[in-house]
Amino acid sequence: MSGVVFAPLVPLVLIAGLAAALVVLCLYAAWMRLPGWALRGLGGLVFLAALAGPSLKDEDRSPLVDVAFLLVDRSDSQDIGVRPTQIEQAEAELSASLDLLAGDPDAPLEWRRVEVGNATGAQEGRGTLAMRALSDAMAGVAPDRIAGAIMISDGQVHDRELTPELNAPLHLVLTGEPREWDRKLTLVAAPAFGIVGENVQLTLRVDELGAVPQPSLSETLLVSFDGGDDIRIEVPLGEDITFDLPITRGGMNIIQLSVAEGAGELTPRNNSALLEINGIRDRLRVLLVSGEPHAGGRTWRNLLKSDAAVDLVHFTILRPPSKQDGVPVYEMSLIAFPTHELFMEKIDEFDLIIFDRYRRRGVLPPSYLDNIARYVEEGGAVLVASGPAFAGVESLWRTPLARVLPADPTARVIEEGYLPLISELGARHPVTAGLEAFAPSPSVDGLPGWGRWFRLIDLEQTSGDAVMEGPDGRPLLILDRPGRGRIAMLASDHAWLWSRGFEGGGPQVELLRRLAHWLMQEPELEEEVLLGDDDRGDLVVSRRSLSTEPPALELTGPDGTVLTPQMVETQPGRWEARIADAEQGLWRLADGDVTGVAAVGPAAPKEFENALSTPDLLEPQIDASNGGVIRISDGVPDLRRVREGRNAAGRGWLGLADRQAYTVENVSLTPLAPAWLVLLLVGLLIIGAWRLESR
Repeated sequence: MSGVVFAPLVPLVLIAGLAAALVVLCLYAAWMRLPGWALRGLGGLVFLAALAGPSLKDEDRSPLVDVAFLLVDRSDSQDIGVRPTQIEQAEAELSASLDLLAGDPDAPLEWRRVEVGNATGAQEGRGTLAMRALSDAMAGVAPDRIAGAIMISDGQVHDRELTPELNAPLHLVLTGEPREWDRKLTLVAAPAFGIVGENVQLTLRVDELGAVPQPSLSETLLVSFDGGDDIRIEVPLGEDITFDLPITRGGMNIIQLSVAEGAGELTPRNNSALLEINGIRDRLRVLLVSGEPHAGGRTWRNLLKSDAAVDLVHFTILRPPSKQDGVPVYEMSLIAFPTHELFMEKIDEFDLIIFDRYRRRGVLPPSYLDNIARYVEEGGAVLVASGPAFAGVESLWRTPLARVLPADPTARVIEEGYLPLISELGARHPVTAGLEAFAPSPSVDGLPGWGRWFRLIDLEQTSGDAVMEGPDGRPLLILDRPGRGRIAMLASDHAWLWSRGFEGGGPQVELLRRLAHWLMQEPELEEEVLLGDDDRGDLVVSRRSLSTEPPALELTGPDGTVLTPQMVETQPGRWEARIADAEQGLWRLADGDVTGVAAVGPAAPKEFENALSTPDLLEPQIDASNGGVIRISDGVPDLRRVREGRNAAGRGWLGLADRQAYTVENVSLTPLAPAWLVLLLVGLLIIGAWRLESR
């Protein structure tokens, strides 16, 4: 390839100034009728041309192969209806056409296949990232070699703002059918948490998109809490609707919302939505009943008052009725204590009742204690911290409350130093499992690093689970579930030694926190529970159980597929299984009578926010590149090469630009105006002008 190039010897501004001066002088000479003005002007032009430095450039060029890209969208929305078959057909025929173009020696072409799947990792949930994939594929190719890109897709691309600068046609080969319709449920506003016992407001809308065969005005919305029975609500279509949902328990509440699938609807995947609302307790109302003043009484009060979320009512018996010390009753309290109102009328308003060294001395009549037993059986929670009186005639065991107690006293009180130990069962129970990690000192020879206690009320266990033991394996902490409620029984009144730091102290705060959460039936401390969690697209199932037998896990996926993976015991009482790349949606978990639910991703991922095939989203990018759109249902298009800048699409065909790119192997420059030749020509012209004017 040859051509003329210029390398000025002086700045172009100077050459332009000299040229202007030359023109002025030539015009003046012509006006003065000097006969040699033309020869002088010609000599000046030769001199200016020499200053421009003209050279003959000769290049040795090697042609480069143009590159085309075939993007195949394999995201979840491409698995709908006839789309998988259409993709296979289009990919096969377009690949064959590209192979034919690649064999043309006059316009060589190389093509590369790029597959676009579901976004994973940090991009998970962002939909189809086709433009990111195209940009990555183009990164290693010079822009002047790119002949174009052909996308086999439904047109639902969610990163259009990342479309690369493409000086070549971008085409869309559209999957799907022209008259599709779909029903879509959208969560407009939903809270992340709610107060247990109160309602939260949820706003959603249901729309029908596309060519709806039989439009309707309303649909039935099904609402399910943690996989339970459905609640049916009639909702209008195309309008935002707000309604209340009750939060009935603490922890994560998984709520599934869905509408029925319509006849001929494109996909039911966007007919539902998953919502996780964390149930939190506004205030924990605790009734602490102290039977008598003792060294540990202040410890219970301080522990409970240190938590700002606890509303504490402390009922303390400072003087029993049998004690006659002459102090008038009106000097013992400012107001009359509302005992009847507290223990009969408002007992159900408390989340937890603690009996600390209570003894039966006539302050609380049997009817009050019978009401507390009823409170436990109907779902209440009681913690009994026993003192020496529990082994005697003044024991709570001799009241109506005995019917919910998990142990009977033997009338023996053991007064000796011992180290509270976690039982074999307690190592599997969530209340005491791993409690050694909260000890002030590390374990030594298998013994926990906390201080000793010096009193144990000997008990004969009748029900429940003994999770802590005293000397000779005697039950120290027993947990039980009478009726719908729960009760915990601590066979010692020396837990306060831990909070006072005796022999280093112990994890009393952590133990009380776990006890309180277990008594209030928090899901995180259930003994028999199946939990599922989404770990970057994997479903991680955890099974907690007091049994030593491996669980028989059964998982039901969103599409109804049933899996039975083997679980591995990761620590005592805890098994785990992982399902890699689990299908997004609501999974149902089961192990015998123990069931649960887990949410993997949203029930309606971004892929299915709008599943209708459409060219509208990519139309601006396609038009700007002179590309085209052809539906596969109208036939797979032919491919041809077109000149760069020409229209690259027509009826039944798509074009790839012939970029005619090349690489330069060698360059040679030959000056067109050698210095001796310039001097000779200028000299001859000046002499000629002088000779002409001298006649």
